[in-house]
Amino acid sequence: MSVTEPAPVYVPDHIKRVGILNRSESTKNKTLDALDKILSAEGMNLDAEGAQNVMLGIKDEFEKNQTFEDIVFIESNKVENPGLGVFPSALPWSTVNGICEENQLDALIVLSFYDTDAAVSYNTQTVNEVNAFGIKIPVIEHSASVKTNIMAGFRVYDNLNKTILDEIVNNDWSTTVGRGINPVKAAEAITGRKEAVLQISNGIGHRYALRAYPFKIRVTREYYVKGTNNFEIAMRRAQTGNWDGAAELWHVETQNPKRKIAGRACYNMAIINEINGDLNSAIDWASKAYTDYKDKNALRYIRILENRMAKNQMLAYQSN
Repeated sequence: MSVTEPAPVYVPDHIKRVGILNRSESTKNKTLDALDKILSAEGMNLDAEGAQNVMLGIKDEFEKNQTFEDIVFIESNKVENPGLGVFPSALPWSTVNGICEENQLDALIVLSFYDTDAAVSYNTQTVNEVNAFGIKIPVIEHSASVKTNIMAGFRVYDNLNKTILDEIVNNDWSTTVGRGINPVKAAEAITGRKEAVLQISNGIGHRYALRAYPFKIRVTREYYVKGTNNFEIAMRRAQTGNWDGAAELWHVETQNPKRKIAGRACYNMAIINEINGDLNSAIDWASKAYTDYKDKNALRYIRILENRMAKNQMLAYQSN
């Protein structure tokens, strides 16, 4: 079945104007940071353009959902960052407050760091190529692949409550491959990776913005299908989507004189009530299955239902 999970990041109602700040540009260790770019086989300005694409992805997603009254990019030349792809310490609240007051903001979404690391592999193999005369001849094929790890760290600062609403690091990968009859052709994989990295970076921004919204997931529940003829008929009804018809037969079996059968029927009644969205009744039936009939599966199911109820309460709080 499909269930709704609360947003990983709760955005209070007082947050109307939001700034997006890029803190990923290094202001220290310039020599070491430049060396890191060379060792990582990074293209010119790849990290800077990738970070910009992350920020654009965040802004686009929030604007699409009309979450805030205004979303603006903030210049970061006054904010220090150690670089080297490490998650820097949180900004002082005096800095956050100064930026928010200057730009009339309620909160800051900060791309705290962005970094790409590339691993290049190279090999050759013999393949058959057809020449101008239609004859297959063995030639050496050169192959180069570049696997790029894209890392981005985020923090969200609620300036009014002086609270960090979120703090997380995301990782993603891009792999590009080039082949050719000489090393130059094979190395085109390196030049072709830039667009892939920028596209993935934009997707990282979109996915990060989605942390502010509830989302649906698919969950699986197991129910009893054997014990009496009614259980087998109910199984076939459930398989055709007739859950209410299955529940009619399970309810009959809750009065079965055999305790094991009655316990299974009570457990299944908990399942149908969860399907219908009545979690209180689902817990009541599952509790009866465990306390009255010692169905051990029911105790585990009670914990699942209680967790769902807690998340539903969080969803209700987020929607108010």
